[in-house]
Amino acid sequence: MSTYRLSRRSVLAGTAATAALTAVPALQGTAVAATEATSAAASAADAGSPYRWRNAVIGGTGFISGVLFHPSVRGLAYARTDIGGAYRWDDGTSQWVPLTDHIGWDDWNMLGVEAIAVDRAHPDRVYLAVGTYSQPWAGNGAVLRSHDRGATWTRTDLTVKLGANEDGRGAGERLLVDPRDSDTLWLGTRHDGLLKSTDRGATWASADFPAQANASGQGVMFLVAAGRTLYAGWGDGDGSATATALYRTTSSGGWEAVPGQPTGTAAKVPIRAAYDSTTRELYVTYADTPGPNGHSTGSVHKLNTATGKWSEVTPVKPGGTTADGSKDTFGYGGVAVDVCCPGTVVVSTNNRWAAVDTLFRSTDRGRTWTSLKDAAVFDVSETPYLKWGEEKPKFGWWIQAIGIDPYDSKHIVFGTGATLYATRDLKNWAPQIRGLEETSVRQLISPPAGEAHLLSGLGDIGVMYHELLTASPSRGMATNPVFGTATGLALAAAKPSYVVRTGWGDKGNGAYSNDGGQTWAPFAAQPDIAKSAPGPIATTADGSTLLWTFVHWDGTKYAAHRSADNGATWTEVSSFPKGATPVADPADPTHFYAYDTDTGTLYASTDSGASFTARATGLPSGDSQFKIAAAPGRSGDLWLSAKWNGLYRSTDGGATFTKVTSCWASYTLGFGKAADGADYPAIYQVGATEAITAVYRSDDEAKTWIRINDDAHQWGWIGEVIAGDLRIFGRVYLGTNGRGIQYGDPA
Repeated sequence: MSTYRLSRRSVLAGTAATAALTAVPALQGTAVAATEATSAAASAADAGSPYRWRNAVIGGTGFISGVLFHPSVRGLAYARTDIGGAYRWDDGTSQWVPLTDHIGWDDWNMLGVEAIAVDRAHPDRVYLAVGTYSQPWAGNGAVLRSHDRGATWTRTDLTVKLGANEDGRGAGERLLVDPRDSDTLWLGTRHDGLLKSTDRGATWASADFPAQANASGQGVMFLVAAGRTLYAGWGDGDGSATATALYRTTSSGGWEAVPGQPTGTAAKVPIRAAYDSTTRELYVTYADTPGPNGHSTGSVHKLNTATGKWSEVTPVKPGGTTADGSKDTFGYGGVAVDVCCPGTVVVSTNNRWAAVDTLFRSTDRGRTWTSLKDAAVFDVSETPYLKWGEEKPKFGWWIQAIGIDPYDSKHIVFGTGATLYATRDLKNWAPQIRGLEETSVRQLISPPAGEAHLLSGLGDIGVMYHELLTASPSRGMATNPVFGTATGLALAAAKPSYVVRTGWGDKGNGAYSNDGGQTWAPFAAQPDIAKSAPGPIATTADGSTLLWTFVHWDGTKYAAHRSADNGATWTEVSSFPKGATPVADPADPTHFYAYDTDTGTLYASTDSGASFTARATGLPSGDSQFKIAAAPGRSGDLWLSAKWNGLYRSTDGGATFTKVTSCWASYTLGFGKAADGADYPAIYQVGATEAITAVYRSDDEAKTWIRINDDAHQWGWIGEVIAGDLRIFGRVYLGTNGRGIQYGDPA
């Protein structure tokens, strides 16, 4: 993997979503109302036209923030992700089953899972604490509760916010079923202290807790049971001798600081804990920050809960020097105990970029440790992208989720920033990731010809060439150069073998392909601004001219640049609206279009992007997510998705626009093969014709629409990109923000 850090995906509910973190209100009231959630098994017949929906397989591609084996059922496990919902492991089919795809557009914030809890005494019960962001523009969190292992859910809305995609998201489970009473649940929050429910999560109230919550802290990092005593990690201490990072319940039912606990920067933030019931020892991992990024030091300690004695059992102390002279800084993250072999424990390093993260395993209660990385043999043939353009994959990074199968000591799994690895013999490792897709999708193209029906541009893992939809792309992510997040992907409409891409990379930020995206070469040159602000790119229909725009991650916009020699030289285009997304006319190679979302103005070029002039004005403005799409095979046929402002169309190259009356909201729009007998491409959009925001298809030039997804398949926020297949009528590809690429075919 290259040296750049993984970016974090974020759903932008509107321009306000770019606001900085601010304080959130404290808990108001003592209880909240419960509402019934839509069944995940809702019938596809609820849709206007039944569709079959599946993931285009990549395999993982996101941060697995938690994994939990059920303690009393063989083969039952759950996984949580920071933006892509929760999953249940189906041991019979050896794949993960998504449990939260029913979460709809209005509840997009609930696709981030803060914590999972299971009930040892009632194996069919499972609970989720959901809420992706705690900023003011995000909604409050909720608790989802199921009595059938996640097949159906009942929802209880909270009056506080959770933060499943914020710092600290890889910490332990903040939700716990009290082992003394299955009706009692505890929920640790980031900014509002400890909550308690005595009716299996139906209502919640504040619980007395000795630590003071604050609006900018981490709050409760984890809750874990050690016999009949509960422990809570507290993330807002400063590591001093007077600070407390670990609390426990008392015989009277209150909470107290655990005596004698470790102090110092390396024990500042407790990340996770695991209890060995036979030796009666609680293992706790620590770091200097909540993580998963930013760790520079950490430690591992154990508490003998019978005697109250603490011992440090850190496998390797951070701060040494690697062979190349780099400083070996890292923290400790995951921890799991082997219930079959008392005294056996596994911990993970985290954020160890110089020497690469590892798992340490001890069979003697932490006295000695073995690095499992040293003997590891990896097989990533099922998910080749994990090589990141190198000869072999890394052992892992952002390792904070670890599980040891309670029925098989040699079955260990651990999550990374992109996958879930597993072993059955402590040596051979492979992804245990089938069915789990967490990609944040940025661009989708369905070529009109060639082997692949789909090209994708993705958050964190660049560009993919999908020669099959049922297997992870055999070439892995596009290389030469490797990108983290893709920012642009474009195909020459009249020359589909020519494709260009842009993104965040260490060895160049733009590349071209002459074989439809199978192989790539970097542009011979690039504008200086490309390294720090790579943005979208477009190519004329014949591939003769490129137009590249630049937007920094903080929103700063820069002048566009043009190349007429395949990226060998670039010239600034001062008349192009800064920050706009260029759109090439699919039939006329001299025409480009750009929509200035700041002013609501459509700009056009008739000289292959050398200059732009304003055409239609007075259109919706103020939101960078408004999008222009050009109908394939037609010159000047443009469609403007302006979110809740509606859908507009121009048939004169943007000189005038007419509002489409058949829908009141449009977030993203694309085209596919026309229906039999139709003379206009099928139109697909994420939008609204009545109350619900959903996925629609029109076969009559947007006069009428039919809904093609159903209540069981909603995937939260889906407003970034949609594309129809230009060769298969009815097939559509949909980008999600955390559930990968969904593709649908008429049932």
